[in-house]
Amino acid sequence: MTDVTQEKIPQHKPRPMVDLLVSIVIPSVILMKFSGEDDLGAAQALVLALAFPICWGLFELVRYRKFNFIAMLGVISVFLTGGIGLMELDPKWLAIKEAAVPGLIGVAVLVSTRTSYPLIRTLLYNDRVLNVRRVNERLEERGLMDIFELRLLKATYFLAGTFFFSSLANYTLAKWIVVSPAGTSAFNEELGRMTLVSYPVIAIPSMVMMMAILFYLWRTIHGLTGLKMEDIVAHPPK
Repeated sequence: MTDVTQEKIPQHKPRPMVDLLVSIVIPSVILMKFSGEDDLGAAQALVLALAFPICWGLFELVRYRKFNFIAMLGVISVFLTGGIGLMELDPKWLAIKEAAVPGLIGVAVLVSTRTSYPLIRTLLYNDRVLNVRRVNERLEERGLMDIFELRLLKATYFLAGTFFFSSLANYTLAKWIVVSPAGTSAFNEELGRMTLVSYPVIAIPSMVMMMAILFYLWRTIHGLTGLKMEDIVAHPPK
């Protein structure tokens, strides 16, 4: 007998403005405005600033009970940033860390093409973004599934390229902005400035590149299946 009182797991809904506020704006303001000795101090300000994205990321994981590889990497990245600051390591390690996280994701995207679960299906070609069932049915009807898989592999290489771009941009930005010794208020202020600058300099171009990959997928699917936009895009459940 099915337990009708069983708690339902809530459906995750994207909240970009909340993500931006909690993960970027609030931590940046804390680092830039409250790191002085007359305020919180360098160490306390760093811990408080990092607590926001860490707690938010963990809340998302626990709330929706679904492991998210990208979100977990984000939480690990924040922990590493805190470790570099609190252990007062050379700032070069911050630049290396900033480059390593998107770089590792790019490598994971490429490696996943050799597995049964390529990451492009997790990130883009999935039921939350596209009507995968309808698309696959039409591809099988026309005998074009093999051709589509080759196009999907090409899109995977494009996707990996966006992460490698972010890796290079992150490293360059960190080396340029964060030059003060870790554990100082100047380091915190530069870290906050880098966090704010990284959004328009890195996140927006990466988002544009991701949209270009989605457009490539749409053109590919439309060309192979003849389906219209409304038939390809996934519709939210009623």
